[in-house]
Amino acid sequence: MSEAERTFRGKNGTPVEADGYENIDPAVPLPEEVAKEIAEMKVSDGNFRLQRNRGGNQRGCIAGRVIKKGVQCVQLRRARSLYGASPSNNFGPKGCLMKTQTCTITIPDPMGQRLNWYKPPLSVLIIKKIYDDHVSRPFKDLVKYLVSEKQMIVYVEAKTLDEPSISADRDFLDILKSVTLFQEDKDNLTDKIDLVVCLGGDGTLLYTSSLFQLSCPPVLSFHLGSLGFLTPFQFENFREEVDQVIEGNTPLILRSRLKAVICKAGSACLMTPHVKDIDHSTAKTHILTLNEVVIDRGPSPYLCNVDLYVEKKLVTSVQGDGLIISTPTGSTAYAAAAGASMIHPQVPAIVITPVCPHSLSFRPIVVPAGVEVMVMISPDARNTAWASFDGRSRQELQQGDTLRITTSTYPVPCICTKDPIGDWFDSLGKCLHWNVRKQQKHMLPQSSSSASLDSLDDRDL
Repeated sequence: MSEAERTFRGKNGTPVEADGYENIDPAVPLPEEVAKEIAEMKVSDGNFRLQRNRGGNQRGCIAGRVIKKGVQCVQLRRARSLYGASPSNNFGPKGCLMKTQTCTITIPDPMGQRLNWYKPPLSVLIIKKIYDDHVSRPFKDLVKYLVSEKQMIVYVEAKTLDEPSISADRDFLDILKSVTLFQEDKDNLTDKIDLVVCLGGDGTLLYTSSLFQLSCPPVLSFHLGSLGFLTPFQFENFREEVDQVIEGNTPLILRSRLKAVICKAGSACLMTPHVKDIDHSTAKTHILTLNEVVIDRGPSPYLCNVDLYVEKKLVTSVQGDGLIISTPTGSTAYAAAAGASMIHPQVPAIVITPVCPHSLSFRPIVVPAGVEVMVMISPDARNTAWASFDGRSRQELQQGDTLRITTSTYPVPCICTKDPIGDWFDSLGKCLHWNVRKQQKHMLPQSSSSASLDSLDDRDL
């Protein structure tokens, strides 16, 4: 790139160097070679992407236009660099990776991801654990704080007003006059919400994920439920926590989701080469899940008989109670109860776990993120099967019906208390009591009269 092409005009009219990530005015024409590179790139249209600043840290950022150091290209909105390793492109003196139009896939540094706001957030969605009086008081305090003190646009669910602990509070009803109400399955929240605050447990976060079937805003989760594996924040200091998130520069973890498409026998969606190329159509047949997709035998007494394909290759036939296809986040949920390994949410993977298989050798397996996993109800099956998505939207699958699943390009950005690594191990210890054992006593020193370990009492070992 020539010196003339290295300098662009920013939004304030000042020159902006192209040797780092900088915001560029979209109205300013780009160099011809850069524009050509953009035309060849395939980028999604989400509102959230990773941005690497001059110091090398990665930050979540609202959509902007940026120039990347050392690469003659511009990234728009979300980059396709969320999953998979970024190996060297050269192998020995003569070997190299064949160049394609798809972007090189990389794993972001888990310790360097931080949230940054392109503009100050204005709209906040508050999701409350429904019909739980224990959460009503924190919900009221948070709404009052955001409306009265922070002057923000607050969205809440309309069904929240049906709770007696809220509808009977006349003082709070005056505050609700400044709140925007929405209804699930009726109102579209896409591109309306800057920040989501969850008050509840893990199920509340799963419900929040279901509301955003495309790009999901950053989520701040307060532990007001039962387990709290995915909700690391305590509500006692909610003002300080909310203020820090609004200011930005908070640690962030991107929790990958699964894209699941239901294809009926003989339907046109079976002809699409890869499930990632199927456009979002209806909520009943195209679903994003944060934890897992479960295929089970439902009320039938017979075995669930399904065929498992990975990248269109028949891997095995599953005969048992069912099959769990989960994300790394879901590996600590139903999959863990069925014997799968627990995987950190930032490991790019899909976990395949059988449920009570009628086989002594069918162990859970892990496949790379981004591959297509296809589950077809065997035409010879004695009964139908049932599919559920994060425990919701349960649907019956007939013989010959197929579920096509892959990693979605729309993760759920969750705000951390410490960092993605520390929060995960804290949850393993506090919520699942991982590797909790009474500590073994140290070896007692031998006395002069004891010549061997045989003289020690068994209780001292």
